[in-house]
Amino acid sequence: MLAVACFATLDTATKLSTAGVPILMGVWFRYAFQAVATTAVLLPLQGTALLRTRHPKYQLLRGALLLASSTLAFLSLRYMPLAEFTSVVLIAPLVITLLAATTLKEQVSPLRWMLVAGGFLGTLVILRPGGEAFSWAVLLPIGLVLTNAWFQVLTSKLARTENPLTMHFYTGWVGTLIASLALPFVWTALPGWEWWALLCLMGFMGTVGHFILILAYQRAPASTLTPYLYAQIAFAMLGGWLIFSQVPDRLSLIGISMIAVCGAAGAWLTVRERRVPIEPAES
Repeated sequence: MLAVACFATLDTATKLSTAGVPILMGVWFRYAFQAVATTAVLLPLQGTALLRTRHPKYQLLRGALLLASSTLAFLSLRYMPLAEFTSVVLIAPLVITLLAATTLKEQVSPLRWMLVAGGFLGTLVILRPGGEAFSWAVLLPIGLVLTNAWFQVLTSKLARTENPLTMHFYTGWVGTLIASLALPFVWTALPGWEWWALLCLMGFMGTVGHFILILAYQRAPASTLTPYLYAQIAFAMLGGWLIFSQVPDRLSLIGISMIAVCGAAGAWLTVRERRVPIEPAES
């Protein structure tokens, strides 16, 4: 619960930052903060064992996928309310079910197909294609869901042989190094110290959230923890109301509820069957 509260705070701060900080500059700072903080904490504890990996190419791909997800998250948050954004992103476990059935040729039970259908129906209720509220911006979180789903699938494969702290280490540095390539073209002087404070808050919340999540998964099975990750929707609604005065309308609340119920049940079934964690939505 503390981890998803951190991630909801991160998303709230991210949405605020898009008003005055270039997207790629914000993404770079968020990753650089996490990479440096993670290295400072873990390297003295783990030593060179932290750097050992059997699959450096997959570590690179995993970091690139999460960087793409984060960039799409920043763009999505510029245009979408927090609660609706978080709800759409949390259909990722349902998309993983589709990937498992179509790409990995896994058997999917009728119950899981019902949950997938219910989650996607809830997404349509929120996005309302053809309605006045629908715009091209809603395609951004859909792209985020797809990249995040592949990230989760790759995570589940690497988790069988890789140290989770090593995966966390490489994710931060791969994102930082790739984002650094674009940094000279987007860097700008920020108008005041409060923008730097906001960027530091983003980095701090992302780093602490991931650290608390690792502690949680060390102490309880993923099947126990995963349904609680959907509390992030409630925290996002609270942040949207307090900071942006955004309150979902009745149809959006119905869609959010459908995604929360179907997504939590689907995610619980996923981790129960595969014994791997589903990571929560964050920037």
